[in-house]
Amino acid sequence: MPLMKLNRLLYLFFSASLIYIIAISSGGCAQIGMPTGGPRDSIAPVLVSASPKVNSVNVTGNKITLTFNEYIELKEVQTNVLISPFPKRQPQINYKLKTVTVKLKDTLMPNTTYSINFGKAIVDNNEGNPYDEFTYVFSTGNTIDSLMLDGRVVVAETGKADSTLVVLLYRNADDSAVHKRKPDFLAKVSGKGNFSFLNLPAGTFKIYALKDGDGGRTYNSKKELFAFADTDITVSAGTTQVLLYASAAEKENRTATTSKPPVEKKLRYALPVSYQFQDLLTPFDISFNKPLKEFDTAKLVLTDTNHKPVPATWSIDSSRKKISLAVKWQQGMNYQLIMDTTAVSDSANTRLTKQDTIRFVTRSQEDYGNVVLRFSNLDLGNNPVLQFVQGEEVKESYPVKAMEWSNKMMNPGEYEVRILYDANQNGKWDQGDYSKKRQPEKVVTLPLKLAVKANWDNERDIKL
Repeated sequence: MPLMKLNRLLYLFFSASLIYIIAISSGGCAQIGMPTGGPRDSIAPVLVSASPKVNSVNVTGNKITLTFNEYIELKEVQTNVLISPFPKRQPQINYKLKTVTVKLKDTLMPNTTYSINFGKAIVDNNEGNPYDEFTYVFSTGNTIDSLMLDGRVVVAETGKADSTLVVLLYRNADDSAVHKRKPDFLAKVSGKGNFSFLNLPAGTFKIYALKDGDGGRTYNSKKELFAFADTDITVSAGTTQVLLYASAAEKENRTATTSKPPVEKKLRYALPVSYQFQDLLTPFDISFNKPLKEFDTAKLVLTDTNHKPVPATWSIDSSRKKISLAVKWQQGMNYQLIMDTTAVSDSANTRLTKQDTIRFVTRSQEDYGNVVLRFSNLDLGNNPVLQFVQGEEVKESYPVKAMEWSNKMMNPGEYEVRILYDANQNGKWDQGDYSKKRQPEKVVTLPLKLAVKANWDNERDIKL
């Protein structure tokens, strides 16, 4: 028998036997399919060796080689890898197969502990499992520095964390160092606002936090979030801790730059979406498409259901595009506002095309919720102000004078609740200014969402 035919018969024999075995082992039902790839690899790479070894002392060379137990890759080196002390020139970091190579371009300082935190940069080649927060440490002196500085950064206006901030540490520096040069040490802020400096030497430091928009590692714009400690931080035996509050000295203009819309010839007005059900607590607003030159309140007449004029106070905002009607509203009352064509005009003396009557009804007390908040551990001496927030907007703000606060007419909705410590008692949050060594006012965001329901008692006990 030819050899090729024999091989084919043997192949068919063994294939049939394999199918029979599968059928028997599965209760007689044979099912042929592709083999699976096994469980997913979820194990991070493991460091096998390092040259020089981790925690080596008296290091003189500028090349570091790290070898792992599997093929690896490097991801986003510029954002992941942090080197301390902070280098003047960025090192060259490469990888090949199972090896990472670091070539330092700065001249190593004597008697100094260096650390290279790789963050999430080192991942395996197959599944991208990171060797999370691996830190390689060595020293040019006889010992490894082992002191620590921990802390937290809070955005002062909201009381929340911002993981895009970085923390800058300067050793034996003056107040201008943060403007002029890069820091000696750098740390990232976690999602909860925490940060850590490891392997620090003993000494006195200035500490800052910065939203580093241009990546320069210096404070060069008053529109950037920035935090500073009032005094120098002394790092000695044990762990030193610090709390920083970040704010921008100047508000950033977030108005998008767009092309100007064509100028309209007609003068038009617009009303709020919910104008037909007027809030008992706020004025009635009317917005116009162009700034008003003339505004004659005598030609704006508010009446009740019996057509009896209602006393009212009119005002116009700084843009002269919105007028507001303040009234001591009666609940559940029907009102009508008669607006004459000669009541308003723009700079071209354009007036409304026709007289109009706006009809609306005010809400009743049952349309609001009753809120009662009972506090414990609230420092009334720091002038606390209760803020109710939706999105990024503070909807309501009330000073707190006692350990229990209540409001019988709260607009329904879900609110985030904050406590502002209003140092200058002006009723609003004020930012800090490093040039004046003024810290921002502090805000605490309470760990609760307050869902206010209409015609409902909404009560909470809050422990700060």
